[in-house]
Amino acid sequence: MNDNSYKDFSHLDRPAILMNLFHPRPEYEPIDKPSAAIDVMIPVENSIVVAGRFHMTDISSPNILFFHGNGEIISDYDDLGPLFNKMGINFLPVDYRGYGKSTGSPTITSMIRDSHTIFEFTEKWLNANGYKRGLIVMGRSLGSASALELANHYMERIDGLIVESGFAHTGPLLRLLGVDTTAIGFTEEHGLRNLDKIRTWPKPTLIIHAEFDQIISFSEGKALFDACPSPDKTFLKIPNADHNDIFMKGIKPYMNAVKALCEKLG
Repeated sequence: MNDNSYKDFSHLDRPAILMNLFHPRPEYEPIDKPSAAIDVMIPVENSIVVAGRFHMTDISSPNILFFHGNGEIISDYDDLGPLFNKMGINFLPVDYRGYGKSTGSPTITSMIRDSHTIFEFTEKWLNANGYKRGLIVMGRSLGSASALELANHYMERIDGLIVESGFAHTGPLLRLLGVDTTAIGFTEEHGLRNLDKIRTWPKPTLIIHAEFDQIISFSEGKALFDACPSPDKTFLKIPNADHNDIFMKGIKPYMNAVKALCEKLG
């Protein structure tokens, strides 16, 4: 495990960045919440909790801990959860502070710190409830930072990694949000360092990216794939898709690729 310097991103926790990076919205109790979904509230700091919705199918199934993209909440995956379950996969999406039913306000520092607490909680919850098949971490878009943070620190306890629409470099993302990175003296060394983190990951890996992603360019996904040293890695391009229609344009190959990685767990 690396030192604890990863825990402080206060240099990026500026109002101009946070107001553009995070777009939390509340979750209201769904009328048709999937019957297999179990809601959990994960304590992350004092009276602050982060919500998770665990779509469980069988104790012998592999488990995916999922960090979603910006502007999304766990209930957005109420349709996808049952699809994972039908493939024999337990799917565990979690929110960020201030999203859905979670409390508090999101910052980059809290997002990274909370990923560790969420991981520890989830691992203990799975073990306590008899789900011991294997654990995969997965991150979409902004969630790639949390997934890669965990893969970098707990590789001996994580069995697989999936990154969908993820970013390799922090600078281009900040500039897309309108941040003058030169003015604030930003360098990649001070960023989330997704590229550096994936360079340490040796286990089964799946990178998924939309061909015409206008938010996080296709080249970012390729950079993550090329940097990953795993001998067992797969890159899936979703043709003709953009950042926010990747499921609509490529749901079948997407789900098949995820299933294929899960089957490698034995």
